[in-house]
Amino acid sequence: MTVANAIPTFCQGIQHFADTLPEFETYGKEAAIEAGETKIKSPNDPRAVYQTLLAADALRYLTLQITASKSSGHPGGFASVAEGIAALVMLGYKNIVTEVGHHAPGFYSNVFLDRSLEEMGIETVQQLRDRFRETHGLLGHLSGQIPGLLSPAGPLGQGQHFAMAGAKLNPGTLFPVTIGDGGLGEPYIMSSIGHFHTAYPNVTNFLPILVWNGYSQEHHSMISTKSNEEMIAYFKGNDFQEIILVDAKDYDDANQTGDYVDSSLFSFKQRLAFTEAVLENTAQAAQSALNGKLTILIIKQLKGTGVHKRGAKSHNLYPGDTVEKDYIVNALKERALTPEAWELVRTNYSRAGGGAASKTVVTEKVLPVADLGTLPKSEYPVGGDKKVATTAMGTLVAHVGKQEANFIVSNADGNAASGINNINEALKIIHPTADETYFQQPQGQVYEPLSEDACAGLAAASCLMGGRSLWCSYESFAVNGLPIWQTVTQAMAELRRPTPSTITLFTAGALEQGRNGWTHQRPEIENYFAGMMRNGNIFPLFPCDANSIQVCYEWALGTKNKGVTITASKSPLPVRSTFQQTEEALEKGAFVLQETPGEKTVVFAVIGDMTLMPVLEAAAELEKQGIGSKVVAVISPRRLYRPTDTAWESCAEADGGFADEATFQQLFGGEALIAVTGGSSAMLEPVMLRSHCPRDTFAWKRGETAASAGAVMAINGLTAENFVQRSLTLLD
Repeated sequence: MTVANAIPTFCQGIQHFADTLPEFETYGKEAAIEAGETKIKSPNDPRAVYQTLLAADALRYLTLQITASKSSGHPGGFASVAEGIAALVMLGYKNIVTEVGHHAPGFYSNVFLDRSLEEMGIETVQQLRDRFRETHGLLGHLSGQIPGLLSPAGPLGQGQHFAMAGAKLNPGTLFPVTIGDGGLGEPYIMSSIGHFHTAYPNVTNFLPILVWNGYSQEHHSMISTKSNEEMIAYFKGNDFQEIILVDAKDYDDANQTGDYVDSSLFSFKQRLAFTEAVLENTAQAAQSALNGKLTILIIKQLKGTGVHKRGAKSHNLYPGDTVEKDYIVNALKERALTPEAWELVRTNYSRAGGGAASKTVVTEKVLPVADLGTLPKSEYPVGGDKKVATTAMGTLVAHVGKQEANFIVSNADGNAASGINNINEALKIIHPTADETYFQQPQGQVYEPLSEDACAGLAAASCLMGGRSLWCSYESFAVNGLPIWQTVTQAMAELRRPTPSTITLFTAGALEQGRNGWTHQRPEIENYFAGMMRNGNIFPLFPCDANSIQVCYEWALGTKNKGVTITASKSPLPVRSTFQQTEEALEKGAFVLQETPGEKTVVFAVIGDMTLMPVLEAAAELEKQGIGSKVVAVISPRRLYRPTDTAWESCAEADGGFADEATFQQLFGGEALIAVTGGSSAMLEPVMLRSHCPRDTFAWKRGETAASAGAVMAINGLTAENFVQRSLTLLD
């Protein structure tokens, strides 16, 4: 407390204080969470109810003031669930996740009150205001760098993955996840929860909380017309065993019209009654989830409750919506607390859950993982029998699963279809029906929902929460899972702790899928990863054969806080490289696979395994004409950038390994250079940026039905004849 005016130091920056608060002398003199305790004694305790309401108004006040300080941000949605968040904290639950990125300022206010943000130097409300939506501050949407907050929140339909992964990895700990009206409209949420519950019926310690406020960003929400009975029936139909709905309208004594009402307009007595109902039902829902029932809590209250506007108009602040604006000033004054009340809220929050979330939630410490020992790699002889690269990797994946009980492999299209049925054989598909024919049983480690979002979601979220996983996909379908994978990898670049990298295996590349036509030929996905490489923690890997892929996976397992994609064929292909060559390439970016002397040298920078076939054929033809060549297998294109090309220095677990100029020239120096890939040419940007000789690119153009990989390549101009002709043109 400051001596001069008895205002707590952390309140510096608060513009409006109340002179008095009703019934504070009765219910506000002692903290409801007593010293040495981590939660309130009872949700029916009048003192606890009163102080939960104070906390809800504190959250609304801070949310509105910090957003108005920047005339930017989203106060309305969070305001409608403020009682619910306050109830969770007062009950001692702080491992809170959200699916709604727009609720960020409310969540920042929540972790400010419990002193978590002191970890990043935010000790006062003024500092909270100053650093909202600023670099190295509090991003507009939740990120991976905010102390006390478990997960990022960006695109809708993602938060449930973090809650489910957290619940699976931390039995007995509750993971509430708030879901908005708009989010429920995403198809991913209910399908991912449904498959997870079928696969893991005993993992129910996550609690979806539907923030049902009737509005989306700019209009009524698409679920606003449902009745309470219809909403309950909807969740029953989606396998929820306990559906608890608290409707603010049941407590309204202000005669508000419509199905959605604002509890801040109730009499004080009814505000307390509604808060008590939220507190009681939150406690009941939490216990139900922890006791083994798939449970949802629904809080129905008008969007914008207690802030500057109501409905969709409360969603966003715009230039001009400042802390001096009359309707914002009025809203702040209505929610204002006395200095004593602020101190009381801070005391409860600091005690709840055993201390600041920045010191107590599961993501603030490293989750122990198993020692994998020595991977059972098999180095096949170069030039020997053809081998399937994905199958070779599958043997290593099986070993990882045997060592690490929490390890999962996810695949929407089936491991057997990707040449990795050996993973199914060893680790078993998680399924309620036991069937040895299909290697499935209730206690498996292979997670196979028919949804790339669900596959990528649980796999990536597991890594963010500290576990190991592998997401497998057909290259052509993986795009549906990439939004959450991208969210997680960006968060990993910001994390304050090391965590296992999120690893993927993309198989059945376009060149293998000739008969299926363009629907299965979508290597444009590599554009996505090529763009992400500049983040600094994204490493797309392109092993050239069955030996190479084993070394790539071993390397990926040893990394932290990265996104590693491994792309390989599922067809039997020649073994062309040794372990040592790929080990070298993981440091330098590439290795020289074959060098043929000649008067002049054409360098082929090649990404992929099948694409080597026409390139080696072209090299043989050039040799006949007295022209030398150098075939370079590009394994890790990220290494071929210059250090200044990526944001590696700002990444957690920063990796500053890049090929220096001498190494680059040793690999790619010649009189002409041709870059070849069966995917996106963007992946070869590092080579094209740094090469100074005449150069050109051959890459994927579009898909078509064809009888063989060679025919698909020919349609896209990837032929030995074209390579030779272009080489001669460049040399000329």
